[in-house]
Amino acid sequence: MTSGVRRRMGVEERRRQLIGVALELFSKRSPDEVSIDEIAAAAGISRPLVYHYFPGKQSLYEAALRRAADELAARFSEPRSGPLGARLRRVMGRFFDFVEDHGPGFAALMRGGPAVGSTATNAMIAEVRQAAYEQILAHLEVGTPSARLELCVRSWVSLAESTALLWLDGRRVPRTELELQLVHDFAALAAVSAAYDEEIAGLLVRILADEPADGPFGDLVGRLAGLATRIPVQRGA
Repeated sequence: MTSGVRRRMGVEERRRQLIGVALELFSKRSPDEVSIDEIAAAAGISRPLVYHYFPGKQSLYEAALRRAADELAARFSEPRSGPLGARLRRVMGRFFDFVEDHGPGFAALMRGGPAVGSTATNAMIAEVRQAAYEQILAHLEVGTPSARLELCVRSWVSLAESTALLWLDGRRVPRTELELQLVHDFAALAAVSAAYDEEIAGLLVRILADEPADGPFGDLVGRLAGLATRIPVQRGA
């Protein structure tokens, strides 16, 4: 039997609770549609008490985005062992787990949401992209990338982001197919860049040497080989 007496929370514990409540609400609806009254009710406290811990909705929103950004950046962390294709596939699985669980919040983070133009929000978005970029370079075992390799990796990070945002709008393509396609996209971008950059060419040869035939990169080679058989050969006159 409970006494009905609520346990008093400390300042940091209450702040963490409010951030968690806000994130939960933002995962279901766009942050600009969620009111302070709703956050207070979900937390079981009064509206004035929310303002005691956060000066306004903007500060609570940015605190919630901070936690979301840290969690999203962590999704790109992966042990650097085994074939690269399998590693990227696992990373994409965790990335889309986050996107699916926090759809409106993810969209708000990457598009700016009600904090569009905010220096703090823009910095968080940049941190997520930079963390993803650095993780991929670590998997490639490259300390100082060439200009073309940097362009290749940053382009792929942007592609993963934009693909996820488009997928949220209707989810018309099966998620697992997109995860695999994005791994294939990385290989395709690297292959095109390798045609212009000897460093990337050597890197790609090293990566593919460790890839099993039944891995994501092997799957891409098989799909392309099948496509090649369907392309008509142009014969001379």
